[in-house]
Amino acid sequence: MDKTVVPIQIRALIPTNAGCAVFLGNEEKVFVIYIDQSVGVAIGMFLSGADKERPLTHDLMGHILAAVGARVERVVINDLKSGTFFGRLILSSENELHQRKIIELDARPSDCMAMAAQQKAPIYVSRVVWEEVEDTSDLLGKLQESQEGQAAEGEEG
Repeated sequence: MDKTVVPIQIRALIPTNAGCAVFLGNEEKVFVIYIDQSVGVAIGMFLSGADKERPLTHDLMGHILAAVGARVERVVINDLKSGTFFGRLILSSENELHQRKIIELDARPSDCMAMAAQQKAPIYVSRVVWEEVEDTSDLLGKLQESQEGQAAEGEEG
């Protein structure tokens, strides 16, 4: 089984009627994962550095990790089955003797992305998933042009 991964970034978050579309990719290709609105809002807040009145769930998770000396090392979107993406959250911790431990957890890709955005950790996709997903670069470009047009109309009106 191919264990290689491709580095990607969150390219855009676009609200939908059912939640949020997260466009992920690099210069070569972009693909989309649809997630819950609440997690999309959290990712957006982490990416923009927005202040929050109270800690969100992912903030709490980050505080717990920090309290036990752990952090998000990286996240990997590692599988795609019947249209559902799967993710792995890779944590690292170091004890008082400076012994490093790597912990790998199964997690929803949306939660993985939120934690990566919060902790500025890299995001990867497995080569197998990367080769399976459809390139949505054109769709993202059209959506971004549409949003820019709507924003310009709002400024004029």
